Amino acid sequence: MAAMGAAATLGAMPVVEAKAKKSTKGIALQLYTMREPAKKDLAETLKKVRAMGWEYVQWSGMPDLPADEIRKALDTAGLAAISAHTGVESFENDFDAAVAFWKTVGNRDVAPGGMMNDCRDSLEAWIRGAKRLDAVGAKLRGAGMRLSYHNHAGEFEKFPEDPRCKLDILMDETKPENLCAELDLAWVLAGDADPVAYIRKCAQRCPVVHAKDLESVKPVKFAALGKGILDWKAIFAAGKEAGIEWYVYEQDNCYGDPFGCAKTSFEFLAKHLL
Repeated sequence: MAAMGAAATLGAMPVVEAKAKKSTKGIALQLYTMREPAKKDLAETLKKVRAMGWEYVQWSGMPDLPADEIRKALDTAGLAAISAHTGVESFENDFDAAVAFWKTVGNRDVAPGGMMNDCRDSLEAWIRGAKRLDAVGAKLRGAGMRLSYHNHAGEFEKFPEDPRCKLDILMDETKPENLCAELDLAWVLAGDADPVAYIRKCAQRCPVVHAKDLESVKPVKFAALGKGILDWKAIFAAGKEAGIEWYVYEQDNCYGDPFGCAKTSFEFLAKHLL
């Protein structure tokens, strides 16, 4: 009788745990998208981001804060950083301090937003930059972190004396285990290249990509995800084969309300990937 009573009690309880909230692991918001509202009120911006459904973010374009304050702001909002944009110079200048900073924030992945300024002007300089990135990536790997490189359209240009585009040179001149490609899919397209082809080309070397859409290429005009011209069905299929771990939504210019664009884009990614 006692067992029957217990069973009846359990049967009457609302089944809350059986319908646990679905994890949003695999999709994240690049906070650079929210840079303008964050200048006015970081805490409120992060709170609104979380309320939309985002749980994971990439730290970029935000107010310059100590690592512990960044972590506190994210924790308070219920967010977690999975990546960050940062130059490699900080790791070259004081490796231990830079690693400690980002480990305090909580992210494993870091990526510069382009080639170092003193390594852009010639093929020789570009290869020198690749060697620097490879060296930093090797050290980061030893520290349990991962280095990627974020492209814009310019990485699909060529130096006169080499038939390869700059991004291909960079990938060829570095070891896959030391440097990954944080492919910005909209800028791939704006560079007259095929995002799907580049995902496949960088298979198992592009764990974090920027999911970004375009209304037009010439001129470049950005759009919320699913509202532009990128072929997301083909992208997601290629990404599954290539081992993409994180699709990070970013919109360089929202032409109005960044919160509205971020909500639309969250819903798009959630529908297709979660």
